[in-house]
Formats: sequence, structure tokens, C-alpha cells
Amino acid sequence: MTAKRPSSKKGSKSGRWSLQDAKTHLSQILREAHRVGPQRVTLHGKDAAVIVAAEEFDRLQRPVSGRDIVTVLAKSPLGDLEFERLTIK
Repeated sequence: MTAKRPSSKKGSKSGRWSLQDAKTHLSQILREAHRVGPQRVTLHGKDAAVIVAAEEFDRLQRPVSGRDIVTVLAKSPLGDLEFERLTIK
């Protein structure tokens, strides 16, 4: 059984690339990581590595701050919910 190869210029529809295809199409995989999202590289049919855009990697490495939590809550469906905030001294 042979692995299905992505057609040139279109990329892998599933975001998965065999190691052999990854060697051949590295530039395309990097573009896809920026445009579409993480791209998986497989070795012997099993996931071996994931290629992500540098900005995404940096974001994932950054510690979560209180401001991040506030931003996520503000963007949630409950962002308009009002509640009483108590301050403890």
C-alpha cells in the first residue's frame, strides 16, 4: 500500500505529509502552516512532527497572563454578562 501524495500546488488536504513528501515540498508545507495551520509530518504512517508558523509557536510558548484570561472571557458568548466584582483586602 502506498501513501497518497498531495498534488503539487494544492498541498495536503488533511495537513498530513509523509516524510518523503515533506522533504520534497518543504517550502509548500511552510506556506500551508502560515496559511492554514499546523502541518503534520508522518514517519512510517505515524505522526512524527508538527510544523507550525513561528508566530503560533511563540504564542504557545508564552506564559498565560491575567490579561489573556480577561481577553478570552470578553470574546466568549458570555462576554456581555454583568456580575458584581468583589475586592478582598
